[in-house]
Amino acid sequence: MSGHSKWANIKHRKAKGDAAKANVFTKIGREISVAVKQGGADPNTNSKLKDIISKARANNIPNDNIMRSIKKASGEAGGVNYEEITYEGYGPAGVAFYVECLTDNKNRSAGDVRHIFDKSGGALGTTGSVGFMFKRRGVIAIDAAGAADEDELTLKALDAGAEDFVSDGDAYIVYTAPQDLASVRDKLEKDKIEFISAEIDMIPENTVALNGEETAKILKMIDKLEENDDVQNVFHNAELTEIDEEE
Repeated sequence: MSGHSKWANIKHRKAKGDAAKANVFTKIGREISVAVKQGGADPNTNSKLKDIISKARANNIPNDNIMRSIKKASGEAGGVNYEEITYEGYGPAGVAFYVECLTDNKNRSAGDVRHIFDKSGGALGTTGSVGFMFKRRGVIAIDAAGAADEDELTLKALDAGAEDFVSDGDAYIVYTAPQDLASVRDKLEKDKIEFISAEIDMIPENTVALNGEETAKILKMIDKLEENDDVQNVFHNAELTEIDEEE
């Protein structure tokens, strides 16, 4: 998920329990299945699969599990077919939500997502109702505590083809064009730079400030969406600070 503070959202996600982590493993396995069916099982020729493998490793999924998912997907010629669907709408306090799903049952997904929006005090909108408020970008997060000098890291990122480099609390955030994420990540990896995450996100053009009560409602809605098996990514434009995330 992505919002005002990428680092705060990462910390929120990493702090979740084992059940949530198992849910992440399942969802990434689903992404691997789709990527393999669309572009083959070789990450050297399938850039989407390569990006997902990097995402899996960032989420501490063992290599054996990753390879097992790839092999399983390679042999699923007549297996489950997942469809990519997005849902857009508003949550409490006018926060915009952009939800990406992979599902084998569109009716089930639509009903579940609509129910979460309604129960959270929001409203599901039509396609395009909030999508224009976000920009798709590659986002690489680097833990500032173990990173090199900020100026040196900035130069390396820009030389690698990054569009922007910012400090976000306890992390450095490298922004790239979506199509450049893999190449920038690979060049930084060769410089022995370790990442917290490297993935394609929907970044809000503007954000919504929240009070404590509104923050609690938004976090609850995010959790409900992310707990749904069909939901892969939840993007929003709420300003969630590190303090908000830890409450």
